[in-house]
Amino acid sequence: MLDPMRLTPQILHYNSVGSTNSEVERLALEGAPEGLCVVADEQTAGRGRLQRQWISPLGSGLYFTILLRPQISEAKWPLITLLAAIAVSEVLRNHLAIQPDIKWPNDVLVDDRKISGILAEAFETPTGRALALGIGINLTANAFPRELLDTAISIEEATGRQVEREAILSQLLSSLIYYYGVMNDGPDNQIIDEWCKRSSYANGKAVQIATGGETIRGVTRGLETNGALRVETANGKIQIIHAGDVTRARENIANPSESQ
Repeated sequence: MLDPMRLTPQILHYNSVGSTNSEVERLALEGAPEGLCVVADEQTAGRGRLQRQWISPLGSGLYFTILLRPQISEAKWPLITLLAAIAVSEVLRNHLAIQPDIKWPNDVLVDDRKISGILAEAFETPTGRALALGIGINLTANAFPRELLDTAISIEEATGRQVEREAILSQLLSSLIYYYGVMNDGPDNQIIDEWCKRSSYANGKAVQIATGGETIRGVTRGLETNGALRVETANGKIQIIHAGDVTRARENIANPSESQ
């Protein structure tokens, strides 16, 4: 298991920043060590997966990014977004008594509404390739516009109380460090197994996936060893999805395996 002293977070706090991911990348290019964390009260140019905006109003969420320099094969770096979702899920469940779900690859949901998003971005530095792992968690009801109430939720709404951002950050960093150690030093399949235990989307979920050029419909059949999603389509074939926007199918999709 990873010795936690090998990854000691160094936290920098900003009142306002364009993007915590961008700030971490800038500091990494100047030689910042692994474990550097940038936390902001607000982001003026926050971003999420698939080039989407991550709305980050002042004092309404946890907006932070940690610098990682993974030593595993880059082909397995997608596991880092999975372990981040596991860490968020664990904090919500164990410390706040919230029952979260994870939608592939890394949207953390409560009552099928998004409470946390994760963005991992790889980039080159003078000392090697690095990763900015950004996590946003909706803390209060002001974290997102009212028109997103059907698809977004906050800790405040889920628990009926406000929480201290610093307490959530401390718990989350501890969980991230633990699962980062599992990924680096544990069994190859442990992160996959841990993710699947926490996600209703892992197996048997009727979904549709927008991949940019097409929409794939089918039933989920677990993950590949690199974190890619396995989907069984109507013809009984397994398609491997490396990137895309997953949603639950609005109508039932016949289970290909049961129809044979």
